[in-house]
Amino acid sequence: MRRLAFGLVVVLVVAAGCSGFTGSPSGSAGTAVDDQSAVGVPESAVTVSVTAVVDGDTIQVAYENGTGDTVRLVGVDTPEVHTENDPAEFEGVPETDAGASCLRGAGTNSSSLAKQQLLGETVGLAFDPNLNRRGYYDRLLAYVVVDETLFNYRLVETGRARVYDSKFTRAERFYAAEDAARSDRRGLWRCTNPDAVTHTAIADGGTITESPSGVEIATIHADAAGNDNENLNDEYVTLTNTGNATLALSGWTVSDAAGHQYTFANSTLDPNASVTLYTGSGTDTDTERYWGRNGAVWNNDGDTVIVRDASGETVLRQSY
Repeated sequence: MRRLAFGLVVVLVVAAGCSGFTGSPSGSAGTAVDDQSAVGVPESAVTVSVTAVVDGDTIQVAYENGTGDTVRLVGVDTPEVHTENDPAEFEGVPETDAGASCLRGAGTNSSSLAKQQLLGETVGLAFDPNLNRRGYYDRLLAYVVVDETLFNYRLVETGRARVYDSKFTRAERFYAAEDAARSDRRGLWRCTNPDAVTHTAIADGGTITESPSGVEIATIHADAAGNDNENLNDEYVTLTNTGNATLALSGWTVSDAAGHQYTFANSTLDPNASVTLYTGSGTDTDTERYWGRNGAVWNNDGDTVIVRDASGETVLRQSY
């Protein structure tokens, strides 16, 4: 049985329906987030291209010879987005409709991260010596290594997944990361109290506000690879609708602390859907919008993302 270690430190926002999942969660003082040195990144056995993201813990890949495979990430279990969640599987989450609804929003956030970081990318797959190469439904069981980081561990460390009990070699370190995420109530672990609304400073001194609309900032990717001004579409912010109703985003704005502002036009956001705002230029779609700027917007050393509705009321404000 899984050990029952549960510390509760309120450091993030939880709104009704658990709005406010963030893509850049911060731990409490002294807690490292994204500390890849704690787990040890395995050496990749094969290189593949990610062709589809099924959900946060399952992807589809293509090998160099053109054949494909489905990969189930070792050691992690993210909340479901295509079926109902069972809160009993997530320690401390109440077995209520509110708990299940909150987990659905957390699952959307996990899938959003996988799409942002893995979809279309070339990644490495590594295998665990304690596990068979294949699991249920003949899916390949693997660690996913991207940009010299272990994506499986990142899911757990940032509160986007629970540890999936098995005999994988890194289990102890994964459980330690899960305990820290749950103690800090990062990501899905805010669902332990899905009806609570708490205003509080996050570790870096910034603040997050709850959004009654159900819109939340899923990802802030401020530091583009290389020169930010020459790679504008690697600088982006992703918004996710965790509510139960479709939102009309026309007239809504996204701005930074300096007052640079983007206004959405002819845009709606369905429940569990996301839209990514890229700083550079491109063709707008339902899921991708382009600011069309000639220079970077988001400061790498800290900034504030402000989302306002069509009436000008502030819906979200998040510092990083």
